[in-house]
Amino acid sequence: MKKIILLSLVCFGLLASSCKKTLDINSTRVVSEENYWNTIEDSRSALMGVYGLTRAALADQERHWLYGDMRMGNFDSPNRQDLKAIMRNDLNASHEVIRDLSDWTLFYRIINSANIFLERIGEVKAKDARYTENNMQIDIAQVRFLRAFAYFYMVRIWGDVPFIVSSRDGKFENRKRSDKQAILEFVQEEMLAAAPILPYKYSANDQLQPGNYYNESEVRWAGALVRKHTVYGMLAHVAAWQGKYSDVINYASTVINDFGRGGLNFISTARLADRRGIFFDKNSEQLFGFGFVYGHQDASYRGNIESLTLAEPIVNKSVPDMYVPKDSILSIFKETNDGRFNIDTTGVTRSQLYFTNFTGRYPIFSKIKCIQDGGTDPTFRIFSSAIVVTRLEDITLLRAEAYAAVGENGAAANDLNRVRQRRYNVDHMGLQNQRDNDYIPYSFATHGNVVDAIFKERQKEFMGEGMHWYDQIRYHKIKQSNPAFMQLINSGGIYWPIAKHLLDQNPLLSQNSYWK
Repeated sequence: MKKIILLSLVCFGLLASSCKKTLDINSTRVVSEENYWNTIEDSRSALMGVYGLTRAALADQERHWLYGDMRMGNFDSPNRQDLKAIMRNDLNASHEVIRDLSDWTLFYRIINSANIFLERIGEVKAKDARYTENNMQIDIAQVRFLRAFAYFYMVRIWGDVPFIVSSRDGKFENRKRSDKQAILEFVQEEMLAAAPILPYKYSANDQLQPGNYYNESEVRWAGALVRKHTVYGMLAHVAAWQGKYSDVINYASTVINDFGRGGLNFISTARLADRRGIFFDKNSEQLFGFGFVYGHQDASYRGNIESLTLAEPIVNKSVPDMYVPKDSILSIFKETNDGRFNIDTTGVTRSQLYFTNFTGRYPIFSKIKCIQDGGTDPTFRIFSSAIVVTRLEDITLLRAEAYAAVGENGAAANDLNRVRQRRYNVDHMGLQNQRDNDYIPYSFATHGNVVDAIFKERQKEFMGEGMHWYDQIRYHKIKQSNPAFMQLINSGGIYWPIAKHLLDQNPLLSQNSYWK
């Protein structure tokens, strides 16, 4: 998305002007603001800027994966002590990456940009007849969702955070932290308000969005923008984080029961790990994602998981920054005919879609390996994978989790098997087998408790997608069987510390108690 990049850079430039600080947010006011908020081009620019800032917050320092995969997860690091500290949950360790990840500034830039958009967008409607009421309402719904998503992301990282829903003319006074539950209620309300306004697809003759959105075709917007199913999918996550599993079932069902209408589909195992598969570019199978499109000069050396996980023989890098140890791989991928990875009793690997060079010192996590335009040149380490926040398999297993949590084990097993039949029903090359009965469905006798089986499947399916840490928290809240992890939850140890410079700057803030 070349335009998104350029507009993101514009937004970052706008963030440079000075203001009265509180949360280390810079004002997005511009010197010549009288020349802005006048035309439909301004509205598109501002909207894409909010998207760009959201992508930047997740990609910076590869934080989406360090928050979600590295922390007390499956991955280890050969030689980076900062990543090892995150893996151990030693978040007071003195490393630059840990200090950066303790800073919420990038998320408040999203929120500030969204607040200004919501306050000023009516000016465009008043000045430019091309900017229709329908266009404005759809833009507003997207921005409200992105602001709510930023708050949800922060609540999962820091717990209580300052709550700001006004730009206050670019002046920011010190704010204390607000209760995380109150913020989550706001998140849910904002997302529910956005859902009925947004179309299933853009520029696709949807009655909620007639015509071509910003004069672009459906292909231009596929996978690039928040749509109706995006909102309900994230609402399911918000509800699951709060343990509201009846709501999870309702929200997830809205996505699953009508997924084709939004261009969604369950993906094959081969497409899951293909260089030009679900993680490549942008596409409608990414229920909510942020693309780095090579064809739009948008690929990047950093900000993608490949910069952490790939090494020889995939790219010219001797050692990966993070990898999954062999013992962990063997303990996770135990089932035969698992198309993602399996090894037989003689030690022969029958599928290596997730891992390359398994017999080497460091198995290379190669599930996601979008190099340039989906090529194989190891000398040019420019990556084009999207940050996929959620997809249909995620929402399906989330509903399975919800059914299990409320005691509907049969329905939970059915959803679990909807994913299993596409992962174990494969031949030894990882290709989808056409015989529907070749996979082994979930059974208590074979796979144990259904809650355990669902989270084991999530551990495999979403490895490297930034979900595992949050999955662990939900799992232990359901099971209540691990005293050490429950102590971590109850003491606030699941949150990150707040960066010291934010505490120094704002006397109304207090450090998370676990990290004092």
